[in-house]
Amino acid sequence: MNQPRIRNPSSDLAEEPLSALERNFIRDYLKKKGYQLADLILLPQEKAKQLMTEASVYASLKLAEIESLARLRRDIKDHQ
Repeated sequence: MNQPRIRNPSSDLAEEPLSALERNFIRDYLKKKGYQLADLILLPQEKAKQLMTEASVYASLKLAEIESLARLRRDIKDHQ
């Protein structure tokens, strides 16, 4: 028998800001390429997959950039 998965609300709250930001970066990337997320279902599968792969890499790099800057700022603040 399948039991419902119990969600951890504190974990969801911690992940939500980053996942929302990641989705925004993906949307931004697609927009720069002239697409919206909904457009991908109209494209050939390979093209849609390529765009999503590129968008995901872009979003990951942007998140890493933000995390690095936050870490740098903390380090600077700690050493003042």
